[in-house]
Amino acid sequence: MKIAPSATPPASRGRPAAAVALGLAAVLLAGLLAAAPAAADPLDHVVQHPLETVEADLGPLTPNGVITVMSDHISMLILGGLLLVALLPPLVRRRRGGDEVGRLVPAGPANLVEAVCEFLRKQVAEPSLHEHTDRFIKFLWTVFFFILTVNLLGLLPIAPFAGVFGTHFGGTATGNIWVTGTLALITLGMIVVNGLRFGGTQWLAHFCPGPLWLAPLLVPLEIVGLFAKAFALAVRLFANMIAGHILLAVLIGFILSVGASNWLAGLGLAFLAVIPGAIFVTLLEIFVAMLQAFIFTFLTALFIGQAVVFHHGGEHAGAHA
Repeated sequence: MKIAPSATPPASRGRPAAAVALGLAAVLLAGLLAAAPAAADPLDHVVQHPLETVEADLGPLTPNGVITVMSDHISMLILGGLLLVALLPPLVRRRRGGDEVGRLVPAGPANLVEAVCEFLRKQVAEPSLHEHTDRFIKFLWTVFFFILTVNLLGLLPIAPFAGVFGTHFGGTATGNIWVTGTLALITLGMIVVNGLRFGGTQWLAHFCPGPLWLAPLLVPLEIVGLFAKAFALAVRLFANMIAGHILLAVLIGFILSVGASNWLAGLGLAFLAVIPGAIFVTLLEIFVAMLQAFIFTFLTALFIGQAVVFHHGGEHAGAHA
């Protein structure tokens, strides 16, 4: 018994669906262009939007006379922390089986999490922290996954949808210098506290590596260098995370400026140039989000290691001798 071939080839069956999807996308984008005001600020999703403030006068820390207790960036920090607490432990606990061997073999996403943790331990923590690796590795894991989660959450288009409900939500919290500065201050605190804890006077002696008569020159320079480490951490993460969003905002601004006068021309510009460029920049931002989380973690391990590890150079020199 022969079965008659289908009258519609498989390739052509998908064409109507693709055409419908493309048409819906075009209508949606055209509607957004037509509804966008001419004076819309494409950088609106980059800056912080306070949701709850309290009046306060802390000098230069409160130039507007208020303290922001809740904003879109703070809400994204809270969301990132809740996602890590809710999702990461169950993923890590997934195992291949219930027997003695199966409980030691990760399954599913646990393979990825375990591989990342092992890489950070072997390639980032141990070369800098040596015998102190076990003491600080949990802090480094927390720093890496928290920054990575917040960076990736900032790539989600949450802010435009929140604007429909008349509120501000979304954005990249690590594109806020106050957030990255706080993370850098936490690292600075780890450096100072653990330097005094494990090194004591030996760590303090690092502030004057030369003869005592040069102390008035060397000690201030070493103190400035200590704060420069925190400054570098804060500015590097902030600048790299906000740069991609500004570039995307400029590309979207092209659509809005053209679409304000002629929505059809704006639609054509979007499909021909801006959308391909935005896709490329977004893929680049995903890479940068992961890279900056790694760099922040790597530098944190390096700076803490410089504060708590003192004897390995001498040991290696003696071994070679």
